[in-house]
Parts: sequence; structure tokens; C-alpha cells
Amino acid sequence: MPTVRTGPVVGLIVQVVLLAVLATTVGLGVAGWLAGLGYGIVLCALLSRGLRRSGAGSLGPADRVTLGRAILVGCVTALAADSFDQSAPIALMVTLTAVALALDAVDGYTARRTGTSSELGARFDMEIDSFLVLVLCVHVAQSAGSWVLAIGAMRYAFVAASWVLPWMRGSLPGRYWRKVVAAVQGVMLTVAMAGVLPGPLAVAVLVLALALLVESFGRDVRWLWATRRTSAGAAAPARPTGVEIPIHPSVHPSIDVTGELVMEAPVGWRDQPRITVARDGGVRV
Repeated sequence: MPTVRTGPVVGLIVQVVLLAVLATTVGLGVAGWLAGLGYGIVLCALLSRGLRRSGAGSLGPADRVTLGRAILVGCVTALAADSFDQSAPIALMVTLTAVALALDAVDGYTARRTGTSSELGARFDMEIDSFLVLVLCVHVAQSAGSWVLAIGAMRYAFVAASWVLPWMRGSLPGRYWRKVVAAVQGVMLTVAMAGVLPGPLAVAVLVLALALLVESFGRDVRWLWATRRTSAGAAAPARPTGVEIPIHPSVHPSIDVTGELVMEAPVGWRDQPRITVARDGGVRV
């Protein structure tokens, strides 16, 4: 019987409670409920699967912080889905998004401080960041134009391309600039959502966000293309079949009756060493 990880289940319960709070305060329609519940269920299932595959029995301290961020993202998702049918509570959405973005620095610090960094935690954190950017793009696109969706879809397009192009599956080197660009996307989209900038300036901020993202992903794609042969596994150099030994002019090699190469030092050398190179490459002195 598979072990039930309580962390994801607790997260789903908290998600449902917060959706109920939103419904009784700012109001939540059918679209919001469906989006929020669907998000929570998928999050619970994927996180449980990740824990099972990694062999972890429970969430670490940093993972719990990321789960808290994920629950806030679920609330933003529900409100964004509702915004197609009714006016969205922008102030609340901005607040929830700002807290989620701020916690992005907390989970990384917690992982380093507690020594609990893991591949699952890094992937969990990245997926939540990517999905939050996508949700913000869907909401902002209603006023700024559908081109904004390119910002949120770019990471998923990159992943989809790696399914088709094997050379894009290589491991990328760590780059601090990549993290900066990822963080900037959330901040710029939140500013655009808040409506604190004039229309043309808000569009300029979104264009800048898209340009930074294109540059960052473009650099990664160029690096993967340049190292595609290494990533695919270049042919290993042939192993030598013999042993090279520098031979003094006074040493005369010969082949004995067994087929082995024999080199004997001339008379007068100290201890008169005899070097034998076997046919399997072994050397005996």
C-alpha cells in the first residue's frame, strides 16, 4: 500500500479553506472555484508523486515555505479565473502576489540555512514561479493584449521543444542572471496588474519583461546548441592497446618464445633490469 504524504494533503485542505474565505469575503464564482480546486488537486497529486519518486517521507522546511507560496498562487489563480466574469479585487490580488514573490527568497534562504536543498525542492520552486507568471499573464492580457501571454508561455514552450529536440535536454550551467530575469517577470507583471502606471508606460514595462526573457532563453538555447555533441555523448577516445616506454639506444628489444616483448639492459647497467611487456599490455620488471 503506498504511503500517504500528509504535506500535500494538508496543503490541499488549506487551499480549500482559503477559497472558502475568498468566497465569503470578496466573492468567488463558479469559474474561480473550479480553477482553485483544480489547481489544488493537481498540486497535491504532483507533489505527492514527487515525494514518492524522490524517496522523501515528508516535506522539508524550505518545501513547506514553497507550499505556502503555492497555496497563495492557487488563490490568485481562482481570482484571475473569476476576473473574466466579474471585476477582480486588484488590491487583494496584488497583495497575495507580492507575498508569494517575497516568500520566493525565503524558501531559498531556508534551504541553504537548514542544509535541506534538494532536486525536488528546486523543481517545486521553479514550477510554482512559472505557473504564477502564467496566471499573471492571463489576467494582464485582458487589458494589455494577448501578446503578453508569450511571457508566461515561453518556459513551457522551451520544455515542449525539449521533447522534440534531444539536444535541448542537456544540463544548463548555473547562471545568476537567469534567476534575476525570472524574479523580474513576477515583479513587472504585478506592477502592470496593479495599474499604477500610465497605459503606455505599463506596456513598455511588459515589453521589457518579454525582451529580458527572450534574451535569457535565447542564451540558453544557443549554449545547448553549441554543446549538443557533448550533451549527446561524444565518442570516447580509443583506449591504447599498448604501453609506450622510452627506450635507451643501448637497449635492444626482442620477442621471446611466448610472443612477449623483452627489453634487457646491456651489461654494465646496475642490476641489469629486464622489462617484459605482455601481450595484454601488462608490464613486468
